[in-house]
Amino acid sequence: MLVLGLETSCDETAAAIVARQSDGSGIILANIVLSQHALHQPYGGVVPEIAARAHVEALDGLIKEACVACGRRLSALDAVAATAGPGLIGGLLVGAMSGKALASVLGKPFLAINHLEGHALTPRLTDGLAFPYLLLLVSGGHTQILLVEGVGAYRRLATTIDDALGEAFDKTAKLLGLPAPGGPAVEHAALRGQPARFTLPRPMLGRAEPYFSFSGLKTAVRIEAERHAPLDRGDIADLCASFQAAILDVLSDRLNQAIDTLRRQNRLPEVLAVAGGVAANRAIAGRLTELANENGLRLIVPPPALCTDNGAMIAWAGAERLTIGQQDGLASPTRARWPLDPEAESAPWAGAKA
Repeated sequence: MLVLGLETSCDETAAAIVARQSDGSGIILANIVLSQHALHQPYGGVVPEIAARAHVEALDGLIKEACVACGRRLSALDAVAATAGPGLIGGLLVGAMSGKALASVLGKPFLAINHLEGHALTPRLTDGLAFPYLLLLVSGGHTQILLVEGVGAYRRLATTIDDALGEAFDKTAKLLGLPAPGGPAVEHAALRGQPARFTLPRPMLGRAEPYFSFSGLKTAVRIEAERHAPLDRGDIADLCASFQAAILDVLSDRLNQAIDTLRRQNRLPEVLAVAGGVAANRAIAGRLTELANENGLRLIVPPPALCTDNGAMIAWAGAERLTIGQQDGLASPTRARWPLDPEAESAPWAGAKA
C-alpha cells in the first residue's frame, strides 16, 4: 500500500511516500521536509500568513521531489493523506486542498489526518509497536499523556493547563535572545550551564492529577533574567540549564503520577513511547530512559527527524486508517482545533486550548 502524506500545519512544508507492507510494517520511501525558519526568524515567531504563502509556493515541488526520490509516479499511489488539523488554518487549507485535488484527479481515497494522530502512530512506523502503549506527546502546541489503544482510539490522561512544552522552550529562547527554533537553542545553551544556579519552580509537582503547567516557570525565567540584566553568555547558559532541569523534574513527576494511576487500575502497558518535536531533546530522552527503567517499561523514542513535523507520519497514519477501512470525503473540513480524544473532560483551570 503506497500513501502520499502532506504536512502543512505550521512552518514546515513536507511531502512523503510511505509503503505499508502486508505484515503491517512500514517503509519510508521518501520524506522531504522544507523548513521556513529563515522566513519567520525576523519576527521572533511563526507568522501565519507568511507560512501559508510559503506552503503554496513549495508544496507542488516537494510532491514531485518525493516521487523522484523513490522512483514512483503519482498514479502508483493507493491513497493521499493530508493534515487537516489542528494547526494554523491557512496552512492546513493549502495541504488539505492539494491532497483533495490529487485524490480527485487520481481517483484515489483521501484521508484527512489529525496531526496529533500522526505523532501518536509514529512509534508503530519506526518500531512496529503493538497496541496498547503509553504515549507522552510533547510538541510546540500540545503536551499530553495518552493511552494509545488502537487506530482512532486514544484516551487522554493528562494535558497542559496553559503553555505546551515546546511553546515554553520557544518563548524562553526568545526572552533570552536565542535564535529560532527555540528548543534546540535552549538545549544547546544548557550544555554549557550550571543547572543549580537559579532556583526555578516545578509547577504541579506532587499533585494527584497528572496535568502540566509551564506558564509560571516561563515567568520565573523572565524575572531572573530581568534581575541579572544585562545578561552575559554564562548567565544565559545557566538560565537555560536551570530551566531545562526544572522541565526534567516536572516531566518525571507528572509521568510517574500517570503511571501509578494506571498501575493501580491494572491498565499499565509495557511500553512508554514519546512523540512530538520536543522528544528530540537528548536531556529529556535521557531522563525518560531512567524513568522507564525504574518502572519496568520499554522506552520507544523515534529518530529526531520523525519526532518533528514531517510527511511520513501523515502518510503512515493514512495507511493505518485505510487498512481498517477508513477514509474521508472531499468535503472533509480543516480544523484549527481538533482534540485527539474528543470525550476527554476539560482539564481543570485550562481554557479552550486544552
